[in-house]
Amino acid sequence: MITRSPKSLPAFCLSFVCLLAVMLLTGCQSYSPKQVALQSDVEYAHPEGVSLRLDVYTPRNITNRVPVLVWIHGGAWKAGSRSPCPLAFMVKDGFAAVSIEYRFIDQAAFPAQLHDCKGAIRWIKANADRFNFDPERIAVFGASAGGHLAALLGTTAEVKDLEGDVGGNLSYSSKVQAICAFYPPTDLDRLITNPASRTSPDSDIGKLLGAPLESNPDKAMRANPITYITPNDTPFYILHGDKDRVVPLEQSVLLHEALLKNGVESNLFVVRDRGHGIGAPIAAARQIVKFLERHLQTNAPEGKH
Repeated sequence: MITRSPKSLPAFCLSFVCLLAVMLLTGCQSYSPKQVALQSDVEYAHPEGVSLRLDVYTPRNITNRVPVLVWIHGGAWKAGSRSPCPLAFMVKDGFAAVSIEYRFIDQAAFPAQLHDCKGAIRWIKANADRFNFDPERIAVFGASAGGHLAALLGTTAEVKDLEGDVGGNLSYSSKVQAICAFYPPTDLDRLITNPASRTSPDSDIGKLLGAPLESNPDKAMRANPITYITPNDTPFYILHGDKDRVVPLEQSVLLHEALLKNGVESNLFVVRDRGHGIGAPIAAARQIVKFLERHLQTNAPEGKH
């Protein structure tokens, strides 16, 4: 199903949805109310001498297991920060949020970034007792480059040679229950059309792949979430602006259609007249609430004012 944002929307009073509509921005500020406890700078792995850290947001005085929302920031795989976490405000509605970092392309080439994200998911499951996480109810959010990595988490859970061993905890699976990918790169060969970027090992894509894209199509395919789609993949919610010039809408359409072709649930919301780095309009935010309800078996967020 492809949903396009309407030109106008009726007022919708749910505070959760209104906040969600404005928080899904690459550079937005987090909202962390008093009900939220933060443990920051927690090291989850140390691959090749690089300390990888995450921040954990949980409800204060938590006694029951709560579903986990994971945030993967964007920044062309070379910049960005896990803080602030735009999912932090959702903790007051009965979630935990974990914002993770990963190695940038000046530190390591792909698949290091995916290995790091998988290591973070396994860490979350291994530390479920410590933080009262529910390891069977995890949703991953990511924007732009973070959306690319989130999408890869959704399609490579059963690909052993992409699991890596970052952080250990290898008795745990990196499979999650829901993916929310926002304007993600999904087919690098079709994304990069500039000849200089395609032939240079020093372009962002060249550094990501560890080699020029033009002469290494196999490396590009290995980094594409679409390459690995099977009927057993995680359900997706995808959001993209139709005026995006950084990552064209085609990238999300390709992913959406490939998921549906393989029998995987995929929801694509196209935001009219908007470019890269956008937030979710209210109509999309309402759909995300329902998406999380279905796949995390919770209806806590909706209905709260």
